[in-house]
Amino acid sequence: MSKKKKKVLMLLLLAIGIIIVIGIIFICVYANQNMNYDKKPLQNTYGAGYEEKQVSLGDGTVLNYAEGPNNGPPLLLIHGQTMKWEDYSRVLPDLARYYHVFAIDCHGHGKSSHDPSKYSVAAMGQDFIWFIENVIGEASVISGHSSGGVLAAWIAAHSPKNVLGVVLEDPPFFSVEPAEMQNTFVWLDGFEPINRFKNQSEIDDYVVYYLENSYFWGLFGDLKSVIANSAKKYREKNPGEPLKLWYIPYKMTHGTLYLDDYDLDFGAAFREGTWLKGFDQEEILSNINSPSVYIKAATVYGDDGVLYAANSDEDAARVHRLIKGNEMITIKSGHDIHFEKPKEFVQIMVDFIKRLSL
Repeated sequence: MSKKKKKVLMLLLLAIGIIIVIGIIFICVYANQNMNYDKKPLQNTYGAGYEEKQVSLGDGTVLNYAEGPNNGPPLLLIHGQTMKWEDYSRVLPDLARYYHVFAIDCHGHGKSSHDPSKYSVAAMGQDFIWFIENVIGEASVISGHSSGGVLAAWIAAHSPKNVLGVVLEDPPFFSVEPAEMQNTFVWLDGFEPINRFKNQSEIDDYVVYYLENSYFWGLFGDLKSVIANSAKKYREKNPGEPLKLWYIPYKMTHGTLYLDDYDLDFGAAFREGTWLKGFDQEEILSNINSPSVYIKAATVYGDDGVLYAANSDEDAARVHRLIKGNEMITIKSGHDIHFEKPKEFVQIMVDFIKRLSL
């Protein structure tokens, strides 16, 4: 072999080696991100001065929450279903610069009481009004995500004296009652698997059961069984640890992160319609008189016609019309806007202060 050919071969091998090293580094960074994406935001939250606390109501109900430093008007954050207060960790440090933040665990979630007798919007709403009056101690801005947005609207309509303003983050109005949800993602991927799980005895780990019976992962064909097997092995090796798979983008598994701290009876209350008992959606929205912002995530439908969004564009427009003086903001994002678009969410909350009568 000539010297020239040897030189070319050496350069080729060097290039291949560099590509391999870069590939390994990329995979390591990617895997580390997927396995640890939630840790730094939570560390930053505590670093910003938040403290986790608990309070007990007179009937023994425990409400778990995180409180930030007092740098502005009080803000009560109410997370969506299957989440807990930590889901807001990406926005909590920045929000603490403008608000006195209280991020609460809903009943049946996190470290708050898991008591099915409280799994209704009226019962939870009354307890959160008590929380505003007895823990926060003054009228507050309320921001609720998804089902938390429905709760925020209920509180604003029923206790206006305790509400400075309300921010509704992609609440599923007019797609929240059982009859309205039959062809929605949340029904097929959430409430139906919960119902089937509760009526079987072969698998006792709902996270594993969900991966094996998920509508969402079923869209990926044979990959579903691969992921389900990985989930089963991971949970067996890491009992009590939230599911994280190094090769799956963390945004695709984030919905399972807090499932171990979620009472499946809460989901059953939605499926059976008892969570909304006595709740008139049009009346509630029409009775909101405080400043309001309705944040709508982009509407998406699957190829099978299933509504992947919280509600349709038509129902979103209906929500906007019913709330007097409402501001509506549409964002190209998935349902968990504060998680997927934290900077945009924080800016909306900062701008909202200008609309308040302080």
